[in-house]
Amino acid sequence: MSPSLTSLRASLPGLWKLDLGRLPGPLGKLGQKELHLWLGGWLEDRARRLRRPAYQGTRHLLFCLCDHYEPLHGDAPMERGVERVRAWRDVYPELTERFRDSTGRRPIHSYFYPGDQYDPRLVEPIAELCGLGLGEMEVHLHHDGDTRASLSKLLTDTLRDLDQHGTMAKRDGRFAWSFIHGNWCLANARRNGTACGVDDELTLLYELGCYADLTFPAAPDEAQPNIVNSIYYPSGDPGRKRAYEQADRVAVGSARQDKVMLIEGPLALARRPGAASVRIESSAIDWSDPPTAHRLATWVEQDIHVEGRPEWVFVKVHTHGAPERNAKVLLGEHAARFHEALDHGYNDGARWKLHYVSAREMFNVARAAMDGRTGSPADFFDYEIPRPERSRLAPR
Repeated sequence: MSPSLTSLRASLPGLWKLDLGRLPGPLGKLGQKELHLWLGGWLEDRARRLRRPAYQGTRHLLFCLCDHYEPLHGDAPMERGVERVRAWRDVYPELTERFRDSTGRRPIHSYFYPGDQYDPRLVEPIAELCGLGLGEMEVHLHHDGDTRASLSKLLTDTLRDLDQHGTMAKRDGRFAWSFIHGNWCLANARRNGTACGVDDELTLLYELGCYADLTFPAAPDEAQPNIVNSIYYPSGDPGRKRAYEQADRVAVGSARQDKVMLIEGPLALARRPGAASVRIESSAIDWSDPPTAHRLATWVEQDIHVEGRPEWVFVKVHTHGAPERNAKVLLGEHAARFHEALDHGYNDGARWKLHYVSAREMFNVARAAMDGRTGSPADFFDYEIPRPERSRLAPR
C-alpha cells in the first residue's frame, strides 16, 4: 500500500466522530447518508479485488438469510405477534418445498430472535421450523444504557430462554451462538452513546460463547464501519468503543483468535435497473426493496470470501421478516422468483453450485477455509459448532 493510502487508512477509524449531516449544502446531504464512513473503504476493496485474477473452476455460493426476527416489531400486541409467527410456521414449509440447492437442500432461514421479546408462544412455532430443517435460531438484542454486568444478565437470560426450545447450539457444554445487535449499535457505536452503553461489548460476547457477529452492513446508519465486504477479527484493543473499526482479515492459514469473528454482508454503490442515480446497496430485504436477480448479481459481485479460498463466495443478506408487509415479500411470489434466480444463475453445477446455509454453518465453512480445507463447503457445515438439539434429527 502506498504511503498516501496507508495514511488514509489510519485516519478512517476516527471518521465516525464527524457528523457531517449537520452541515449545510451538498456535504450535509452526503453526511446524512454517512458515506464518509465507508466509501473510501469500499473503493479500496474494489480496487484490491479487481487486481486479482478471475477464478477458473467451479465456484460455490453460500447464501445466508439472517432475519432480525421481531414478532412484536412496531409495539405490536401479543395477539398480533402470535399471528405473525403462525403465518411463518404455516407458509414457509410450503414455499421452500419448491426449491433445492446443489445438494438437494431446501432454503434455510436464520432467525436472530430478540431476547427482549421472549415469550414461548412466539418462539415455539419458529423452533418447530428449526426442527423441520428449515431454520436455526440465533441471538438478537436491543438494549440501551447498560453496564457490562446488566448486559451480561440480559444475554444470559436470553440464551437460557431460547434453550428451553432446544434451539441453542452448544460446544463443550457451553452455549455457542452468533449475534446481531439491535439498532446496529455494536460496541456502543453511536455518537450520542444511546442504544448500547458497553464499549467492550465484543469481549463480553466472546466470553459468553458468541463466535460470530453478523450485524453489518449497517449503511446508511452511523454504526457502519470503514471495513466492508470482509470476514475478519477486530484488531487492536477489543475493549474500545467501535472496536470493529480495525481488521485482521481471515485467510487460508490464519490462526484462530480468542475473539468474535465478524462476517459482513455485501455493501456497494449500485444502480437500479433503468435508473440513472446510484443507490446504497446494503443487502437489506423489505417490502420496499424486495430481492431481485439484479440485486443478487450485485451481492455476488462483492466477492466476499476467506482470502485464499475464492471459490467459496459468501452472500449474507438481512431482513426484518415478522411484520406483515415484509412477510408478504419473504413468503410470497417475490421470494419464489428470487429462489428461481438463485437456481438459474448460480446452480448450474459447472460454473456455480448453490448452498443454502445458516449463520452457524457459514461460520463453520469460514473456519474450514482458514484450516485449508477444500472441495465442497457442504462437507464442513458442522465443522466446529455442532447443530442445535432441535435440528439434529432434521433432514439435511
